[in-house]
Amino acid sequence: METTLPLPFLVGVSVPPGLNDIKEGLSREEVSCLGCVFFEVKPQTLEKILRFLKRHNVEFEPYFDVTALESIDDIITLLDAGARKVFVKTEQLADLSAYGSRVAPIVTGSSAALLSSATESGLLLSGFDQTASEAAQFLEEARDKKITPFFIKPVPGADLEQFIQVAAKANAIPILPSTGLTTKKDEAGKLAISTILSSVWKSDRADGLLPTVVVDEHDTALGLVYSSAESVNEALRTQTGVYQSRKRGLWYKGATSGDTQELVRISLDCDNDALKFVVKQKGRFCHLDQSGCFGQLKGLPKLEHTLISRKQSAPEGSYTARLFSDEKLVRAKIMEEAEELCTAQTPQEIAFEAADLFYFALTRAVAAGVTLADIERSLDAKSWKVKRRTGDAKGKWAEKEGIKPAASAPAATSAPVTKEAAQDTTPEKITMRRFDASKVSTEELDAALKRPAQKSSDAIYKIIVPIIEDVRKNGDKAVLSYTHKFEKATSLTSPVLKAPFPKELMQLPEETIAAIDVSFENIRKFHAAQKEEKPLQVETMPGVVCSRFSRPIEAVGCYIPGGTAVLPSTALMLGVPAMVAGCNKIVFASPPRADGTITPEIVYVAHKVGAESIVLAGGAQAVAAMAYGTESITKVDKILGPGNQFVTAAKMFVSNDTNAAVGIDMPAGPSEVLVIADKDANPAFVASDLLSQAEHGVDSQVILIAIDLDEEHLQAIEDEVHRQAMELPRVQIVRGSIAHSITVQVKTVEEAMELSNKYAPEHLILQIKEAEKAVDLVMNAGSVFIGAWTPESVGDYSAGVNHSLPTYGFAKQYSGVNLASFVKHITSSNLTAEGLKNVGQAVMQLAKVEELEAHRRAVSIRLEHMSKSN
Repeated sequence: METTLPLPFLVGVSVPPGLNDIKEGLSREEVSCLGCVFFEVKPQTLEKILRFLKRHNVEFEPYFDVTALESIDDIITLLDAGARKVFVKTEQLADLSAYGSRVAPIVTGSSAALLSSATESGLLLSGFDQTASEAAQFLEEARDKKITPFFIKPVPGADLEQFIQVAAKANAIPILPSTGLTTKKDEAGKLAISTILSSVWKSDRADGLLPTVVVDEHDTALGLVYSSAESVNEALRTQTGVYQSRKRGLWYKGATSGDTQELVRISLDCDNDALKFVVKQKGRFCHLDQSGCFGQLKGLPKLEHTLISRKQSAPEGSYTARLFSDEKLVRAKIMEEAEELCTAQTPQEIAFEAADLFYFALTRAVAAGVTLADIERSLDAKSWKVKRRTGDAKGKWAEKEGIKPAASAPAATSAPVTKEAAQDTTPEKITMRRFDASKVSTEELDAALKRPAQKSSDAIYKIIVPIIEDVRKNGDKAVLSYTHKFEKATSLTSPVLKAPFPKELMQLPEETIAAIDVSFENIRKFHAAQKEEKPLQVETMPGVVCSRFSRPIEAVGCYIPGGTAVLPSTALMLGVPAMVAGCNKIVFASPPRADGTITPEIVYVAHKVGAESIVLAGGAQAVAAMAYGTESITKVDKILGPGNQFVTAAKMFVSNDTNAAVGIDMPAGPSEVLVIADKDANPAFVASDLLSQAEHGVDSQVILIAIDLDEEHLQAIEDEVHRQAMELPRVQIVRGSIAHSITVQVKTVEEAMELSNKYAPEHLILQIKEAEKAVDLVMNAGSVFIGAWTPESVGDYSAGVNHSLPTYGFAKQYSGVNLASFVKHITSSNLTAEGLKNVGQAVMQLAKVEELEAHRRAVSIRLEHMSKSN
């Protein structure tokens, strides 16, 4: 089986090696050489495991079963500490979706039906019993489903040799308890590591030996040797370099020369036809006068070797000796070289000065006994972090460069944004790819404009459907349990807050109240103007009067994302139109904070619009509660409002369930903007509009259509995008968004509008001369922002237009939320006898064509009655 893991199995240990002595099975050192380990985390062992990761983050590749942890923050902390992958309960996946392939579900049992729980990040099946009656069916379906990666953990006491054969048939990575493994020969009741490895590796040699690449801790190749099952076992047992000589049997490297090796790690390549030994080499590997069989060391490894030699041999009092003993001298040299690097201009100068800085930085490290491998391990450990922090320069360095101190912010946050939302240390300029519409094919441009792919609907449905069914069957109890679990609001005893809302829940600063009141009134005015003054009435022919009149939807549910976030704007955008429309029952739903309260801004808006209640829940459980109703939550007729892909999927699901009898506003996707700019556009304004959407999430997309802009104008916009982005706290999110965002160069307004209509953006911004005239050319867009003084953010908050808009190209079919979203139109027909005579023959003929005799007779009986009456 091919795998991206260093080894085709994981070693399960009950406690991290080094925390307790391992009395049975593999030793701590042997586990370290294998590296791929699996732990079950419990609340009482979490702190110990975090301390273990702090010391051994890079030494091991740890995988964790975290199903015993209820706190999402604790799981994120494990990821930040270096967990390569965590296996979670399926209901926790939604809160951890931002961490991608590092989070996968875990299920328990031997049934093939459990395989349906797999996601794009894989699956762990725990407690598999290979002797169970359903095991054969499981193996057959596992092969067909081709889940990648697929991990499988046996029940205690399983025959491990048979188990690895079962795992191979299922194309699964087995998790094997360290207590059942050994490196000793013929140890009763134990499975030898060499037996596992030799069962999967593939040799094309007659003697079965496997090519083995030996590298040092910097991954520099030292030489090529051969291994056998016996030599691998001995290498693991002794933690030294032991190989298989093609002529003399086992070869203990350095046994005669003294150039010994300490074994750090072994691994197989992806095809299982070559081994790699990572070693600490004493002396040299090659029998010739060179460090390795492929030549001498280069670059930083060579510099480290030189510095270590100089530290040992430099004459007392010499400049070289002082560099290793005089801390003030080496500090001054580092500062000097750093300054020269900062002032270097040409690529050659920068390379030269950077090399000097590396020299003195590594001198400082060698003087302190720190190796290049230690530095590389620190870099690798940082690459696994998921919590972001501010990247501001420290006080005196900021002052020296004239940088004003930024507003204080939390040092770190566990908000699940993305793995990449760490401190921005990426040197590359943040810039959008360019496409000249006159020089690329339509197919190429369409591909470039394609929106980022979303998670498979099947994978999402596997998560939300059980939640929806639970709420439907168990009502308040289910909603409350999910609020306790996901929001940690365990003090709540009711899943709903009923009006009238207590004043103490609406305590707000005066300026916030004033801002909400201004926005409320503007939104109310704009939506009130959308009311129909009187019913539509048309006499289609003499005596035939058709009319249409509107009535408010009686009960509407307004979903407001929240929890720790504060989103009064969404509450306003949904609640005010519902109030203006005259909806009899307005139900808000928003996840509470951990203390069980809703943010006071949302409660205040609910009070102003006359909401009857606030459902204290988020996600699929809130959608289900409003769709089906519970003992205390009102069933609604329509659900509106934005949310993540799980909320959107839940809305789609209930709208297709006839038992729910509920409508929704529209499908939704990640936020997006398309800006059309010409030579009159201010580059700073254009960049700010692009970034206002790019900061929403890494799956957001922003498009700039540049009308006849020369290189100077384009460069000015690109420079502004980078400059402004680097000032944002969410710069790494912006990097992710800009990575799939583009600039398209066109010649005319007409060409720009054609592209825009084809793309159908959520937000369309016109930063062009005579922008109002271009509105006549808009065919597909959620909302349009006209001219230089109309940033998209005014529409998000206070202008009056609605910010709940169709995304992902749905602007071709859907409108944004408006007053009509909260009403339904009813038609009526009113015919006189003369009118029925006039239209009757047409009706009867069409009914005859469609062979619907009762339809025909409903008219003919009336006409006959008229005839007899006359």
